[in-house]
Amino acid sequence: MSVHPETRASLILRLQNAEDMAAWDEFVSLYLPVIGRVAARRGLQPADADNVAQEVLLRIARSISSWLARADRGPFRAWLRRIARNEAVNLLTRQATRPYLQFDSFIDGTAENLVDHDLDSELDLDYQREVFLWAAEQVRDAVAEKTWQAFWLTQIEGLSVAEVAQRLSVRPGHIYFGRSRVMHRLKQIIQQFEEAEEA
Repeated sequence: MSVHPETRASLILRLQNAEDMAAWDEFVSLYLPVIGRVAARRGLQPADADNVAQEVLLRIARSISSWLARADRGPFRAWLRRIARNEAVNLLTRQATRPYLQFDSFIDGTAENLVDHDLDSELDLDYQREVFLWAAEQVRDAVAEKTWQAFWLTQIEGLSVAEVAQRLSVRPGHIYFGRSRVMHRLKQIIQQFEEAEEA
């Protein structure tokens, strides 16, 4: 995911062109894992989760232009959540995809679980995780390796500052300073990304 955060709004605009493979590659690399993981956590088998993710992408490809043309369109992620929810329910309610289940009990159980209120928060959490990992790639490429390690080992892996200072052969003050620089840059990149995406 090499696209810069400030181009994210233009990326969504570029999706109108089905032949813009670079835009679609960037979009798929960010959203496909999110959709697939959420579908899998909702009880779908891996193949079904993949089907839902593919259907969501196809639906976006078919309707992105009409969505962009709407004056009342709202945020992109809200639209994406609605599509993902609808496609998952469509898959689950197709009796042909689950011939071994009694349709009534299936509808009463699995489909209902899929559309509960936790779906939105799961999509948001997975989305935020993907954005963090994307931003982390950007920051890691821009700082010294020890600065990155100071952040990663203390903030992500939970090691103490003293332990990381010893491991990296630096003073604890360097750990605090490096960690602070990385965290500040991560916040900037994520904020720019989210502002551009909601534009």
